[in-house]
Order: sequence, then structure tokens, then C-alpha cells
Amino acid sequence: MKRRGLKIDLVEPGSIAEELGVAAGDRLTAINGAPVGDLIDFRYLAADELLYIDIMKADGEEWVLEVEKDFDQDLGIDFGSGGFGPAIRCINKCVFCFVDQMPPGMRRTLYVKDDDYRLSFWNGNFITLTNLSANKLKRIARQRLGPLYISVHTTNPVLREKMLGSSRASSIMEQLRFLAEAGIEMHTQVVLCPGLNDGAELEKTAADLVSLWPAVRSLAVVPVGLTRFRADLYPLAAFTPENARQLIRWIHARQKEYITRCKHPFIFASDEFYLLAGAPVPAAERYDGFPQLENGVGLIRLFLDEWADEAAGLPGVVEQQRVVLITGVLGYNILEPVAARLNKITGLQVSIKVIENNFFGRQVTATGLVTGSDILAQAAGDTADLLVLPAVMLKEDEKVFLDDISLQELAEKLQAAVAVVSGPRQLIDVIVNGPAKAEMFIDKKVSFF
Repeated sequence: MKRRGLKIDLVEPGSIAEELGVAAGDRLTAINGAPVGDLIDFRYLAADELLYIDIMKADGEEWVLEVEKDFDQDLGIDFGSGGFGPAIRCINKCVFCFVDQMPPGMRRTLYVKDDDYRLSFWNGNFITLTNLSANKLKRIARQRLGPLYISVHTTNPVLREKMLGSSRASSIMEQLRFLAEAGIEMHTQVVLCPGLNDGAELEKTAADLVSLWPAVRSLAVVPVGLTRFRADLYPLAAFTPENARQLIRWIHARQKEYITRCKHPFIFASDEFYLLAGAPVPAAERYDGFPQLENGVGLIRLFLDEWADEAAGLPGVVEQQRVVLITGVLGYNILEPVAARLNKITGLQVSIKVIENNFFGRQVTATGLVTGSDILAQAAGDTADLLVLPAVMLKEDEKVFLDDISLQELAEKLQAAVAVVSGPRQLIDVIVNGPAKAEMFIDKKVSFF
């Protein structure tokens, strides 16, 4: 039988909870009579100043604790990794799903599809809303769980059912209107598939979503990702440079319209479209606060602006060393002027190594999908004192690539120091300090491409 409440992992020394005798291993089951099912319930209910907390001790004894505290005072309770329990799984069968295009034999976690509204609120994960009951929608409204990040893809109900492979996908506009009326902030995305949800369908989707402004605050358009493992899957085409240029022109025209209408550009093309098109990236002002940075919208602009700031203070001489900058296919044009400027520093020899994606297929050109095995295979002949990798290649908070090759293994086999950086400032730091002082930076806020 499923046990009630949340199991307490840690009680902070000197906290309210410790003073009341709460200990790790106890279960917190309710606050002010309301059941606590996850971390969001706990944070929402524990914000009150007068609390009656139901605790089930590890030995089965049940306590009710009365707590008076300030509104923002913390109880000192940590639930560890059990604050949400198992993630709510995706019920869709999207025609463009990247997980379905993964090669066989990889670790099980890479095949897990979550579609959890709680993690959208908590971590910014994109969700489809197809598995949300009326009660869950009401909970979002009641607890004001925003912003939410929502994969819309199309507002055409028939087409959305087809694209998501779910009969529950057609009610997206009704769901969005409900959330908008409840005052929930939303950021949306369209994974654009040529010949499917582009053209007139994209125009309709953008018009429908901007009609819900300001509750729907932004719309990101990102290209469909296709790997070589698409046997027996829905036939989809990749974007061409000309496709990308046409889309960018259309989005820029919409931005001008929406800036007049909403005082906000609202719709954004992902950075990958600009790289594919060979088009200049808009100025920072056009991103208006970078509302979808984690979705690959505006990272290049932040990189370029940070590089411009840092390049002015570069030293004239450094300790002699050979540096190789590792990137995916689309990143070369961004890094080429960086390498050219660094090579003006006496003592530096900087080159760029473009890694073709043999693991997922050469049509995959994004740097974030470069694997350790491809780096090992293609950079083995390059002599270097220091290899510099972008943090976007690595799993968040871990030092391994998508194919489970570790940084340590990479460094040992290539016989070079390896530094992972998340922007020009860190790049310059590791180069100036040299391999002996190179710090392993794992920060994905601003990354190379």
C-alpha cells in the first residue's frame, strides 16, 4: 500500500522542525488538514504563519505539531530526491519524438519520457497538457503554479492529434484559455516540421497564441531534430538553409507586428535556425529579457555580447600552449572569429575542431548532441595542451556525455587537459591560467554552439 505524505530526508540543525522533535525518516502527511502529496503542496501550505502539521514518526506514532512562524520562515525540512516521487510519464506518440530516435542499448534513463506539470513549474520542463485532468488544471490555478512551459506545436486540433498521436491533444486552446483566465504565465514552443505544421498552420498557431497575451508570454519556434535511427517512423524532412531563411524573415515580420501590438516581440526563432541560415543573430533588445534561453533561444547573442566585452581586455602574451576548441558543425562560424583573435596573443596556438555527428547521424549538427565517442574518434590525431569543450555537450550537473563517456576517460585517451566552459569569460580564464589551473566548469546558462 502506498504510504501517505512525504518522507523526511534531512532536518536542519537549529531549525523549527528540530526543536519540535521532527527527525529524518518521519513522514509529513498534512498541513492544516490538507494532504501533502509532493514538494509543491508542502511549499504552498507551509507558507502560512500558523500551521498544524501532521507527522507520522518512523515507529508509527502520529503527532500534530502547532507552529507559529513568520510568513517567509523556513521549517528546516528537506525531502531529498523524494519530493515529487515518480515523474508523470508522457502518454503521447509524437511523430517527431527525439527519444524514439535514440539508438538501442543506451542507459534506460535516456528512453524515459516525462510530461509532468509539476516539473514544468519547478524546473522549466516543457509539457503537452495531454495527461492533465480537470483536477490537475484546477490545482495549477489554485496554487498558481506558473510559469509553465508548454509544447503546443499546433493549435489545429485535428493536426495536433495527428502530431502528438493522442486523442487528448485536441483541447489545447481550451486548456490554455483556462490557465490564462486563472492568471498563469505560460511560455510555449513549436517543434517545426516542414510540410506538417509550418506555413499557414504556423501562422494560425502564432495568431491563436498571441491572442492569449499577456498570459502566454512567448512562443519559441525550434527545428525538428532527426537522427539516423528513424526506421519505420513518420517520414519527416530536415530544414534546409533556404527554409531557415524564409522562416526567419517571417518571424521578424511577426515580431514587428507584435512589438506594436503587445510591446513585446513574443515569437522567437531558435539559434539553430540562424546558424543554419547563415543569418545574423538579432541584438539583445530583440530578445526582450531572453524568456526562452534554456530552449536555445538567444544563447548565441549572449555569447557574442560577452565575447565583445571580454575581448577588449585580452592579454598580449601568455604561457606557450596549443589549444583546441571543440564544437559541432553549426558552431564553427561563431567560434572562427574567436579563434582568430586569440591567435593574436603571443604564445597561443588556437584551432577549432568541428566534430561530425556519426553517433546520431551527420544530419544532426547541433553541438549539444555531440558525443564523447565522436570526439575520441575525430580528435585523436590533434596534438593539444588543452581541449576546451562547451558545457552544453554534457548532462547537467554531471561530467559525462550522452553516450556515457566521461570527461576523465576523454582526457586520458586524448592525453590532454580538458576544460569545460560555459561562455567567453570562462574560456579566456582557462586559456590565460593554462591547463594546470583549468577548472571544470559545468554551467549551462551560457554555452558554446
